[in-house]
Amino acid sequence: MNHVTVGEYWNGNAEAWSKLARAGYDVYRDHLNTPAFLELLPPVTGLHGIDLGCGEGHNTRLVAREGATMTAIDIAPVFIRLAQAEEIRAPLGITYKEASAVELPFADGTFAFATAFMSLQDIPETGQALAEAFRVLQTGGFLQFSITHPCFNPPHRRNCRDEDRVTYAIEVGDYFVDARGRIDEWIFGTAPQSMRDRLPKFKVPRFHRPVSQWLNLLIEAGFVLERFEEPCPSAETVRIHPSLQDAQVAAYFLHIRVRKPAGSR
Repeated sequence: MNHVTVGEYWNGNAEAWSKLARAGYDVYRDHLNTPAFLELLPPVTGLHGIDLGCGEGHNTRLVAREGATMTAIDIAPVFIRLAQAEEIRAPLGITYKEASAVELPFADGTFAFATAFMSLQDIPETGQALAEAFRVLQTGGFLQFSITHPCFNPPHRRNCRDEDRVTYAIEVGDYFVDARGRIDEWIFGTAPQSMRDRLPKFKVPRFHRPVSQWLNLLIEAGFVLERFEEPCPSAETVRIHPSLQDAQVAAYFLHIRVRKPAGSR
């Protein structure tokens, strides 16, 4: 499976995904993952950035509101259509383009920074995507991205819950199993049953990599490692959004920031 086939899967997911996410049912994104990502993000006011795998543009819009001039790409045309429609409705100066992160249609050194919210994990040619990000960054520019945590979301994963349905442990396995290309089917569990019955489940190709592979791919691309975070919801957040409780037991997400060092080409 290559990035083109993955794009076809995500194009098929795009309408249902966007409908549910825009209705507020992606609670892990809205109340844990994206807020933590933006807290980690360096100041971007006045900088030109690229968002890799932007989906329907939700997170791109948030970065633009931080003061950046944003260009955003996604391989799925339905996502780009939905993002462009929102830009027309509420302009933020974002340029959306249908393109693959494996083959970026931009000159070397175009951007001061790059973001990738939960997208690089869906690209089988991860090394090529990282090399492309490195190429289009200016010297000293950074790439910040989020992925599902490889340690706690390997091919085998099970929530262990007590009689009150409270998670007390996460059972994991097959960490070193190459499950790349396996199709996971799921839908946002917080959506009403009526919506879940009416909408198709997402079909998401999985490309699990151990942490060591991620780190080595970043080093091989030429990046300098700069910052790592593992978001954990606060007690107050869990009180308001109880479904996030299991993210206090084990890290669901891994945030990484790397930089293109001085002297790079």
